[in-house]
Amino acid sequence: MSSDAALILEAANFAAEKHKQQRRKDPEKTPYINHPLGVARILSHEGGITDTAVLQAALLHDTVEDTNTTFEEIELHFGQDVRNIVEEVTDDKTLPKMERKRLQMEHAPHCSQKAKLVKLADKLYNLRDLKRCTPEGWSEQRVQEYFQWASEVVKGLRGTNSILEGKLDHMFMDQGIAV
Repeated sequence: MSSDAALILEAANFAAEKHKQQRRKDPEKTPYINHPLGVARILSHEGGITDTAVLQAALLHDTVEDTNTTFEEIELHFGQDVRNIVEEVTDDKTLPKMERKRLQMEHAPHCSQKAKLVKLADKLYNLRDLKRCTPEGWSEQRVQEYFQWASEVVKGLRGTNSILEGKLDHMFMDQGIAV
């Protein structure tokens, strides 16, 4: 059970178990697992990423932040490299939302290449989701503010993957945000 595919499927299964009761904030209340699966798919299918640890981390990137999963648990099941990536992309939910957003902008340039890849794909997925449908309770202004904030985070991730960055740039330009 050491093939790359098996390792990635283990991470997908782990994430599915951890997120099984969660839903996205869209009007359809889509299963939350669609998000990490989509982030991993963006990396592999659009970004050309084949690194197993990066794809596993993409699948697991919200488990510590949004479930009862610990970093130790990630390391136990998936190793130090995956843990490190997940740790780099995990927000500290004990902090106020605006502080978490500020820290994402501040930390982005200092992340590892692998963490930057996950962050790029995560932002791309979330922005596409916002374009597809507005979450319940979100105004157009809030959507625009999210796009603006995401563009600031992405500035710190530049030089990581030109394909993903180009797709993000198109989304920002469509929202009237200079890149």
